[in-house]
Amino acid sequence: MSSNSFAYNENSGGGEATELGQDATSAISNSGAVGLFSSDLKKNEDLKQMLESNKDSAKLDAMKRIVGMIAKGKNASELFPAVVKNVASKNIEDPNQLIRASALRVLSSIRVPIIVPIMMLAIKEASADLSPYVRKNAAHAIQKLYSLDPEQKEMLIEVIEKLLKDKSTLVAGSVVMAFEEVCPDRIDLIHKNYRKLCNLLVDVEEWGQVVIIHMLTRYARTQFVSPWKEDDGLEDNEKNFYESDEEQKEKADKRKKPYTMDPDHRLLIRTTKPLLQSRNAAVVMAVAQLYWHISPKSEAGIISKSLVRLLRSSREVQYIVLQNIATMSIQRKGMFEPYLKSFYVRSTDPTMIKTLKLEILTNLANEANISTLLREFQTYVKSQDKQFAAATIQTIGRCATNILEVTDTCLNGLVCLLSNKDEIVVAESVVVIKKLLQMQPAQHGEIIKHMAKLLDSITVPVARASILWLIGENCERVPIIAPDVLRKMAKSFTNEDDLVKLQILNLGAKLYLTNSKQTKLLTQYILNLGKYDQNYDIRDRTRFIRQLIVPNEKSGALSKYAKKIFLAQKPAPLLESPFKDRDHFQLGTLSHTLNTKATGYMELSNWPEVAPDPSVRNVEEVIELAKEWTPSGKAKKEKPAKKFYSESEEEEDSSDSSSDSESESGSESGEQGEEGDSEDSSEDSSSESESGSESDVENKRKATRNSKTKGRGDSEGGETENEKSETSGSSSGESSSIEDSSSESESKSESESKSRKVTKEKETKIKQDRNLITRDVSLLDLDDFNPVSVPVARPTPALSPSLIADLEGLNLSTSSSVINVSTPVFVPMKTHVLLHRMSGKGLAAHYFFSRQPCIFGDKMVSVQITLNNTTDRKIENICIGEKKLPTGMEMHVFNPIESLEPGGSITVSMGIDFCDSTQTASFQLCTKDDCFNVNIQPPVGELLLPVAMSEKDFKKEQGMLTGMNETSTVIILAPQNFTSSVILQKIVNVANVGVVPSGQDNIHRFAAKTVHSGSLMLVTVELKEGSTAQLIINTEKTVIGSVLLRELKPVLSQG
Repeated sequence: MSSNSFAYNENSGGGEATELGQDATSAISNSGAVGLFSSDLKKNEDLKQMLESNKDSAKLDAMKRIVGMIAKGKNASELFPAVVKNVASKNIEDPNQLIRASALRVLSSIRVPIIVPIMMLAIKEASADLSPYVRKNAAHAIQKLYSLDPEQKEMLIEVIEKLLKDKSTLVAGSVVMAFEEVCPDRIDLIHKNYRKLCNLLVDVEEWGQVVIIHMLTRYARTQFVSPWKEDDGLEDNEKNFYESDEEQKEKADKRKKPYTMDPDHRLLIRTTKPLLQSRNAAVVMAVAQLYWHISPKSEAGIISKSLVRLLRSSREVQYIVLQNIATMSIQRKGMFEPYLKSFYVRSTDPTMIKTLKLEILTNLANEANISTLLREFQTYVKSQDKQFAAATIQTIGRCATNILEVTDTCLNGLVCLLSNKDEIVVAESVVVIKKLLQMQPAQHGEIIKHMAKLLDSITVPVARASILWLIGENCERVPIIAPDVLRKMAKSFTNEDDLVKLQILNLGAKLYLTNSKQTKLLTQYILNLGKYDQNYDIRDRTRFIRQLIVPNEKSGALSKYAKKIFLAQKPAPLLESPFKDRDHFQLGTLSHTLNTKATGYMELSNWPEVAPDPSVRNVEEVIELAKEWTPSGKAKKEKPAKKFYSESEEEEDSSDSSSDSESESGSESGEQGEEGDSEDSSEDSSSESESGSESDVENKRKATRNSKTKGRGDSEGGETENEKSETSGSSSGESSSIEDSSSESESKSESESKSRKVTKEKETKIKQDRNLITRDVSLLDLDDFNPVSVPVARPTPALSPSLIADLEGLNLSTSSSVINVSTPVFVPMKTHVLLHRMSGKGLAAHYFFSRQPCIFGDKMVSVQITLNNTTDRKIENICIGEKKLPTGMEMHVFNPIESLEPGGSITVSMGIDFCDSTQTASFQLCTKDDCFNVNIQPPVGELLLPVAMSEKDFKKEQGMLTGMNETSTVIILAPQNFTSSVILQKIVNVANVGVVPSGQDNIHRFAAKTVHSGSLMLVTVELKEGSTAQLIINTEKTVIGSVLLRELKPVLSQG
């Protein structure tokens, strides 16, 4: 039975008591098979104990019974933690690789932050598994863990670096996907694996090929020089008149240098070429974009045939492929000209495919094929798809613009379309003709006259506006028709579309300036109509034109230039492809399809001027074998060399090698400890690979040391346990000193290294004594007000009595004379978990609100944080790291804590300005080795400070905070809640408010002010007849008031 099958229902159930077989079925026999679903109450009570037992058989039996419960619809949620623990337990491993992989998949799909350490452990173990299928699933789990906890990035990069060295084709695609998700900028991890990935590419599964090709495209653009230089052609060789002989000589030298393609660049192009025959459209598209972006232009033509082949696929695939072809065909027409007929529109094509094919046909049009294309377009115009017919007319207009030889032919054809029965076709033709006539208006007076006659029949606003604009621009060429058109438009002015009205105003102004004798009164009539139009754009245009063309004493200097302004020569419109600006996006990406930068899109970098050092991709077989991450159980070698290393190194290996499969990663982390620096292992590996022969020797030495420490860690577990007590208190300085001794000990005698080690230990003890003295002094730091006594058992306010007395007398607000901060009536000692000890790797943190004025700022809430070290080692350098606060929120952090002894505890103070909101303050709690994401969300009652005021002042302030500033509700009180003491206790337990004296027994009043803004918060509980009461809150901060009302209501209602 698999160890993970139970986890597919991890979200089922609620918080009820576990139902373990309470409805027994008497008809079920006692056979073994039916026993899986038996409902013996006694057995079900023992499920937790069975899951926690040391026997695998008992655990597996419990798993089977839980599966049976889930199959019957029982609630097994109470067993969830125990089951999850067993999924990650190495004691329940299955010999079947499919079950091991499935267990990891289930574990990584559980989105619970508290099991992140367990998940990380499982990924490390699985990444060293003998089965490539399990290692593949480990790569998939990396992405899930990273999305759950991005703080694990550095540890995940180590696993990715090792999996990249895996030679299995099953693993390659998955680990590159993890690389792209977690650390796409770490190109240095690819150097040593580049050639291997290129050679494995053909055998990787299809979706892995897509990911690898896209990654290698980005890699090639950063590591090789542009292959397009050879295709760009040399500049003209004529000597510039002002150039010196030396400059000319330098240019000549540059031209003489021929382009030589890097062998690795050629390797990538060569190994991807066979994939153009892939049955998977995504793979073909990925190879096509790779050739487009990194191959010489003379070789990119081979992708055209493969892309045209994809046009036989589904319409979704056609859409993406045609979009990419449309972009390519703008820059390199010759690639797709042989396949022109493949882009002819079929009647069965959807509109989106038709318009894309039209776009490509327009890009491919030239003098040789335009006659054929125009005959094709004539057929398209007759299509029943009106959107497609309109797009075809626009296409004809673009062809007429781009190929001057056919401009007149296209124009005549469009004029013929003006007699078409379909209004949409006529309207689109008018718009396109208007653009074409702008190019050569003097030659086409008859066309303008013909279009003027269409005003009586065309109703589409854009077409009517285009005709009016044409007549206005050419009013001097049609002096008889233009005034008559204006007369007709004046009649229908009030019924026209706003776009048409604007053009009527423009036409009137132009005719007033050129033919005022005939059109003066007409223009004034139209201007009067426009003056009272409902649209403010038209009213504004009317005022502007009147002042400009009708001179009077108020007219400005522009009046005399009115004719030049209105009748200036307009530039002809430029009809361009909508795909012209898409080439800056990488082909085949979502951003290219949407023509906007999508989330997660990584831009292709420009080609480097000088290629980086190609030797970084060189891999020596000896080093690769030495550093290869071998499966567990094969690395126990060379035990006699164990005395070369110090005790602390042995301790590291024994602690890191807690399981066979983990010994590999343990040895890697041991390497980092021996190196003694704070950089991550991936940076170490990249720097080692770039160094010369010295680094090769060092690599061999490290590889040998790995195998030695692994063998020693397996055989001397007892020895290292005894040494732990001697080395557990060592400081960070000890590891660097030990590294020096270990590196020198290879060339010196064993006795010398031992004597040096004893000396180092003495020095370490002296350093520890100094650290203790320093820590005692730091406890006197007034910023933290830490108790100097032994570890605190329960959190207490970290302010001295004298300081509290001083703070009580302060008036923290000057807004009102009645607002005086008083001492808290009650300070609840309830703590909240800031960092769980499992998530914090032994560091636990709790916080509570002291309800005292904050010493760090009068707008801050005082927060007391208690830190506990639950491990058996010292935790060093505890401090606040990166702060992720909402806008306006501020935080005063505590001073860094140098060290916290095992089992020790310390309480520190912080101040947070929550800006009178319950928004979460997110930040990092860091130690020397790790950073943990934590957050503090204040209850609304802790955003207040108690206020002392008289009943008279309370009523006065309450009278000023009515209407929108008052919220109230009727509650039903429990009988025991009717006494004054109980109401007081329940109110002050929820909110930090002060008690206001009341002359009435049935009315209880409380007052407070918000910490940030000092706004009053007045709470009234008025007892009514029976068991009801009215809860009233008056405050300017209505949001906080309503939240406080919701929190107080259930507290007062319950018994």
